[in-house]
Amino acid sequence: MAQRLIPLLLLLVWTASMCRARARTDLLNVCMDAKHHKTKPGPEDKLHDQCTPWKEKACCSASTSQELHKDTSLLYNFTWDHCGKMEPACKRHFIQDNCLYECSPNLGPWIWEVNQSWRKERFLHVPLCKEDCQQWWEDCRTSYTCKSNWHRGWDWTSGFNKCPAGTTCRTFETYFPTPAALCEGLWSHSYKLSNYSRGSGRCIQLWFDPAQGNPNEEVARFYALAMSAGALPRGVEPLLPSLALMQQLWLLR
Repeated sequence: MAQRLIPLLLLLVWTASMCRARARTDLLNVCMDAKHHKTKPGPEDKLHDQCTPWKEKACCSASTSQELHKDTSLLYNFTWDHCGKMEPACKRHFIQDNCLYECSPNLGPWIWEVNQSWRKERFLHVPLCKEDCQQWWEDCRTSYTCKSNWHRGWDWTSGFNKCPAGTTCRTFETYFPTPAALCEGLWSHSYKLSNYSRGSGRCIQLWFDPAQGNPNEEVARFYALAMSAGALPRGVEPLLPSLALMQQLWLLR
């Protein structure tokens, strides 16, 4: 019986992962299906300030880019200053993070379907260049927050995010002791700290000089090509240890 179950379980895991991966076959120059995203990328000459690198191909509108720069944005009723005024050097990284999220058309290889009221898709495990993560952490370590995961758990009774009862405002370094803790934990693993550096063609940059072109286009092409060339479908990797253990138990039966 066990001998028959192993191939069946492998087939079910492969089928389920392929269905999720194939739900979006267009991996390049795409916009997520989310609250403020355009249906497809296009030129936006009036993108604001730190969102301007995406003006040639943007998934965000000019009005969205303007809201992203406000201390309390009406896009999500979210304030950075939930533990007092955030340092400008720190806030700069959060604005760049938001611009990437709302405006970039180069995140297709990491887009996943989700069942949330405000979006149908998100990105997951985007390989963030190590310098971007390190500098984000360095510039924010002395600012204050009260949570290590900003995706959930806020007190929304006022209409804006407030620290939930029982939490204490402490430095970022307290809640995020390492760069990886910040970049990977902040938004429920939207990012994965990469070992690659900016310009390598293997990691996504939060921000770039548009005069030098968009380096994230090459990165998206590399990972999209790897997926289409027969690499493991997204989502299978975490299951491999369990499947290997199941196979060993079967062999030892």
